[in-house]
Amino acid sequence: MELSGGRREESVMTDMKKNIKRTAVLSVVLVLMFAMTAFGADGTEEYVPAVYATFWALVPPVVAIGLALITKEVYSSLFVGVLMGGILYSGFSFEGTITHIFEDGMISVLSDSYNVGILIFLVILGTMVCLMNRAGGSAAFGQFASDHIKNRVGAELATILLGCLIFIDDYFNCLTVGSVMRPVTDKFKVSRAKLAYLIDATAAPICIIAPISSWAAAVTGFVEGEDGFSIFVRAIPYNFYAILTIMMMIGMVLLKTEFGSMKFHEKNALKGDLYTTPGRPYDTEKAPEVSAKGTVLDLLIPIISLIICCMIGMLYTGGFFSGVDFVTAFSQSDASLGLTMGSFFGLVITIALYQVRRVLKFSECMACIPEGFKSMVPAIMILSFAWTLKAMTDSLGADVYVANVVAASAQSFLKFLPAIIFVVGCFLAFATGTSWGTFGILIPIVVAVFENSNPNLMIISISACMAGAVCGDHCSPISDTTIMASAGAQCEHVNHVTTQLPYAIVAAVVSFISYIIAGFVQSAWIALPIAIALMVITMFVIRGINGVLKEE
Repeated sequence: MELSGGRREESVMTDMKKNIKRTAVLSVVLVLMFAMTAFGADGTEEYVPAVYATFWALVPPVVAIGLALITKEVYSSLFVGVLMGGILYSGFSFEGTITHIFEDGMISVLSDSYNVGILIFLVILGTMVCLMNRAGGSAAFGQFASDHIKNRVGAELATILLGCLIFIDDYFNCLTVGSVMRPVTDKFKVSRAKLAYLIDATAAPICIIAPISSWAAAVTGFVEGEDGFSIFVRAIPYNFYAILTIMMMIGMVLLKTEFGSMKFHEKNALKGDLYTTPGRPYDTEKAPEVSAKGTVLDLLIPIISLIICCMIGMLYTGGFFSGVDFVTAFSQSDASLGLTMGSFFGLVITIALYQVRRVLKFSECMACIPEGFKSMVPAIMILSFAWTLKAMTDSLGADVYVANVVAASAQSFLKFLPAIIFVVGCFLAFATGTSWGTFGILIPIVVAVFENSNPNLMIISISACMAGAVCGDHCSPISDTTIMASAGAQCEHVNHVTTQLPYAIVAAVVSFISYIIAGFVQSAWIALPIAIALMVITMFVIRGINGVLKEE
């Protein structure tokens, strides 16, 4: 006993020494950062960082993304990116760095009304998911689907179909499709990484080619001096990445083949391991009690009411009920406010439904509110860090730098400009994690370049901008849509990013070639069939190399 006690005491002393060393190192770092204060700005006039609108403006997000892919840890990687952005902005001033990170960064983005609306929307959706699960609606639908879906292909196609039907908003799509289809895909041993890919590939790609969606509203708002909605509709046939991504997703399911790290995940799923890696989000949570009175209607009515209420909410914010026409109202709607109000009324309808049907007690419904909030905490944390990182890149003039690069090269490569815009859009959305921000930067430049010279090439270039933004959004670990897809599938975030990346790159390469062709032929009737043919050939080549994934 004495020996054991001595060992425990020795272990305690060892831990204390380690903690002292860590504290000492941290103290030295803090002292050094304080010592750098002399390099900061004096604050007497409007401050512009020395690296403003230079390549250094893109370094923080690139570092954050690189660290996330290497370390497989998202929170610390994002924070390092934010910290680097603050240091570059302040000129290595400790006080300036801390002030910029928290005051101009984190507190600023979390006090922004648009961002707060999105967070409220997420919490309400999390609550509704919890309610539908508790009421037995999800279980009833899962049983219904199980009776009618007989294999993995059917489960994956059903997931795609549901994703295509929920086209109004990508956030709504990600969380709804994930919660509804997760029990079905789990039954047929579809990996969580594959589910996250199916969700993500039916979110932004569907929204960006759907005239009635929050994304269409965002794009039309950036086309100043033109009929934004008309341009958006005319640009749909040239949105190669969105079209080819949907085509590739369906084709790979039907061909029963996978490649890259996704193949490894799917093989493990067939053996019973849906996650592959040690990270198992939500896997330790105790399954809540499910009402035995639940039916499929307890899932369908809340979802349908949510869709209708969100559409009404967006139309309301656009002035539809004040006399504005439908198209204009949708194009100038406030997606954040509209989705927040719509989801609230959807929640009220859902609770009322369950009370009338006596599926859940009122106290049980109220208990779902904190549970729904809790389920969204990981997504909210990552979103908060991602928004803060974007604030850092904005303050460093990343948008100005990219705009200058594009504007300088526009006149020299007119025929190749759609392909160039696509690549730039990919990189910018990847580095910043925002598609809409990319729209706001590139679309006005494209309109200014081609508005009076070549309207047809302007349409192709605008579409290339949208496609590039969606592509970069797909690839980026700090993208809010990517984060939502991981949350909806309850998949380890880095797993989703690493498995989706090869698929996104393949679709991007084919899209790039297609935009080169489109720049010369300037006809969707020629360019789109060629793009589709190239993708079909690519998928069969992939199948020839990787073979068919055999179910056990």
